Amino acid sequence: MAVKKIVTHPAEVLETPAEEVTVFDKKLKKLLDDMYDTMLEMDGVGLAAPQIGILKRAAVVDIGEESGRIDLVNPVILEKSGEQIGVEGCLSFPGVYGEVTRPDYVKVKAYDRKGKPFIVEAEGFLARAIQHEMDHLEGILFTSKITAYYTEEELAEMEG
Repeated sequence: MAVKKIVTHPAEVLETPAEEVTVFDKKLKKLLDDMYDTMLEMDGVGLAAPQIGILKRAAVVDIGEESGRIDLVNPVILEKSGEQIGVEGCLSFPGVYGEVTRPDYVKVKAYDRKGKPFIVEAEGFLARAIQHEMDHLEGILFTSKITAYYTEEELAEMEG
């Protein structure tokens, strides 16, 4: 397991749709584990393979006790509903934070590290994190969805 270097904007890989994962092997398991270690080290709640320079449809999400680790390989949104507005940041955009509107509920079909399909239903912050990472797999950046930007100081005041 290793911590990888995060690719930061304006790297082209971040705006390139990722390729479907077709082989579920030790290499994929290592990729997912490295992504998870990197996400934790960088204090993130999600990380997509393109963010470490690998154009594969794989992402990891962990928002803490509520979700635990979720590996998403070739994820597809089956349903979405509601609306939530919240502040997002991105490890590929250090110091950039903004308000983004997303569906409040998502139902996603994905594959685990062994290639077994599963369904995850998420609401609130977990739904936001999953959708943010899935956008990365399409080459869509959260900055294209920001309606208002915030500085770190403004965020601290909002939380304070």
